[in-house]
Amino acid sequence: MDYSRRGFMKGTGGALAAAPLFVPATAFGANDRLAYGVIGAGGRWLNKAFQELGAQCVALCDVYQPNIEEAKKDSPAGAKGYVDYHDLLAQPGLDFVVIGTPDHQHRPNLLAALAAGKDVYQEKPLSLSLEESGQMIQAVRRTKQIVQIGMQRRSMPFIHRAKSLIDDGMLGKISMVKAKWNWNFDLPLDNSPLPGALDWERFVGPAKKRPLEPMRFRWWRAFWDYSGGNMTDQGTHLMDVVQWMTQSGPPLSAMCSGKVIDAPGAEVPNVFTATFEYPQFLATWTLDYRTSFEYDWSIQFIGDRGAMTLDRTGCRVYNDAGSSPTPWAAKELPELVYKEADRDSALLHMRNLLECIRSRKEPNCPIEVAAAAVAGPHMANLAYREDRKVKRGGAS
Repeated sequence: MDYSRRGFMKGTGGALAAAPLFVPATAFGANDRLAYGVIGAGGRWLNKAFQELGAQCVALCDVYQPNIEEAKKDSPAGAKGYVDYHDLLAQPGLDFVVIGTPDHQHRPNLLAALAAGKDVYQEKPLSLSLEESGQMIQAVRRTKQIVQIGMQRRSMPFIHRAKSLIDDGMLGKISMVKAKWNWNFDLPLDNSPLPGALDWERFVGPAKKRPLEPMRFRWWRAFWDYSGGNMTDQGTHLMDVVQWMTQSGPPLSAMCSGKVIDAPGAEVPNVFTATFEYPQFLATWTLDYRTSFEYDWSIQFIGDRGAMTLDRTGCRVYNDAGSSPTPWAAKELPELVYKEADRDSALLHMRNLLECIRSRKEPNCPIEVAAAAVAGPHMANLAYREDRKVKRGGAS
């Protein structure tokens, strides 16, 4: 597959160049409820979120029976349970489906939902690989279905306002962007027998066939067979904001170093640093799941006129004091010139899907945006696993 800019843009129909507009929230009436099914019911917060917005859960699917039983507690009486997602998709009366399965199931789940004529809310990251991203884009654009990918910052007004500041030149020419995610995340991989029935073969799906190892189900994100690890999990959120704010496509190249620390048995690094080259700036993306220092996510945009920090508390912009009198001394401390708290709810993103199902307008995070967001993290994973610099055309 061609990973060059020309090839990637051709595969996405040129849609990477334009970010979708924010759609204001509106409420639906009690007699105007949309019915949905959940594929991958173990992640229960999406099920609760859509019900809070007035949609009705009528079907649940999971390969692990305890997940279905727990999800039924959060769902209306009569919601049907399934082990095979094809059976769920065959249930009459579904307006859309929510896909919350591991990464390796995203492509087959999405393709089956499209074939069944369903609109889709799919969790990020979009895909397990760059090749899958291209296949999924093509599949969506052969239909008229509405597909929203779960990158909630696309629907947060404070992020949109931050982008307008950058667009207006408040930071000047950006030379460096630093994305970061720190959590103190203790992860003993538990390989003891699972309580309850698991359909292991259905869980493995398109991945490499192997005997049951309970730890692979309990924490699938620690294994390359089922995910892009922490790199594509959190990286999809943050690198999307980086590229959106700077009006950039996927990076020209990626490098990555990482380690598995205090997580014996895991394959994917839980501490890493990736570097991305863009035409006009460099970006770094670091994750450390062994510390609560500077807790949670943040992105710094550094320009020659000012700098911006986005994080879980909101947006802050600082001026640049100008040329330093000596290489080691700034003229003065940076002045805070703009501040806005993050008061936005992740529910706005789900509400946007419901609105778009009604209007048939493009959602805030269409599939091309999600493909561009995960492209850099996929490249960084290749760089880490193959110990080389990965360029967008595939060469090192």
